[in-house]
Amino acid sequence: MEKSKLLKLVKKNGSPLFIVDHEIIKQNYRRFQKALPRVQAYYAVKANSDPAIIKTLFNEGSSFDVASYNEFIEVYSLIDKWRERKKEFFIWDKIIFSNTIKDRDTLRKINKYGPLVTFDNPQEVLKIKENCKNAGLILRLKVPDSGSQVEMASKFGAEPGDASSLIKKTFDLGLKVEGLSFHVGSQCTNFENYISALSITSEIFHEARKKGYELDIIDIGGGFPALYDSNVPRFEKLAEILNKEFDRFFPEETEIIAEPGRYMVATSSTLVSEIIGKARRDNKIFYHINDGVYHTFSGVVFDHWIPNFHSFKGGKKEICAVVGQTCDSFDKISLAENLPGNLVIGDYLYTENIGAYSTASSTKFNGFEGAKILHINN
Repeated sequence: MEKSKLLKLVKKNGSPLFIVDHEIIKQNYRRFQKALPRVQAYYAVKANSDPAIIKTLFNEGSSFDVASYNEFIEVYSLIDKWRERKKEFFIWDKIIFSNTIKDRDTLRKINKYGPLVTFDNPQEVLKIKENCKNAGLILRLKVPDSGSQVEMASKFGAEPGDASSLIKKTFDLGLKVEGLSFHVGSQCTNFENYISALSITSEIFHEARKKGYELDIIDIGGGFPALYDSNVPRFEKLAEILNKEFDRFFPEETEIIAEPGRYMVATSSTLVSEIIGKARRDNKIFYHINDGVYHTFSGVVFDHWIPNFHSFKGGKKEICAVVGQTCDSFDKISLAENLPGNLVIGDYLYTENIGAYSTASSTKFNGFEGAKILHINN
């Protein structure tokens, strides 16, 4: 977005201002579908659960990956007035509970819909049997995730060697395993992770089918790299690899799904923050802004995200620190930003590609409200 337009918007709406461009979200969704024609995209709501974003993707035809009952309700609200049979079909066909550990109350609430749910251990199978016996189960496997921005394998996924016994146990209990899933880690730029994961999954998939278990879904999770900068490998390169591996490993009738979150929304949003204080500390300029790591920049803490700052004004640049407005010394967004040293209180900074894992994990720490959210082109 042009600087002049950003300034006009922030002067009209106040700061900090989080601007979501829905045209970019639509483009990202269409790009994903075009590049991976065999894959049904389930938007990972956790990346940004803003109802307006969910609605835009809903209108584009997206399916949804939810991690909690509250996220489920955000999607459900869009179909609440539909006829019951149509509503039940949508939930069955277009929603997956991909959190491998679900509380009993959630399972009881969703049982009537017979949704897809993931699991990765025997205790979860017993819990699902007791509280959500109508669900279709997807076994999540542990796969390599080295080199990804956020690794997953330490917390989620069954060991591949345990998969066969888990599948048998599940069917023996009268439940149905409909497929297998994996996640190679968020913002995965090491495409070998996907190749290894598909190979591991394929072996377990075909072994199960030979034993008579009718698995027919492969869930390749998320991790698709958002184009934060020119160093990120292009998504189309990954898609070309995936399409070849799909054809090599799985029958044509196999249903393949994915859970893109960051990819859909990261590049859609820009934050404009205001400089509320300026000081020189240890011979470095500190710009204090009216946002921080407890708010829109929460991804710096929770998502290993590397922030970026740009100024509207010119001037001789130097290495500066940008810190948040709270009284906590932890609230340092970046200690090495190349910014003009002549900025003053009341000037603005803007941050690009901040649509994922930002407002979603923002708090109200110290009593500060989060950024105002402005939706455009929706």
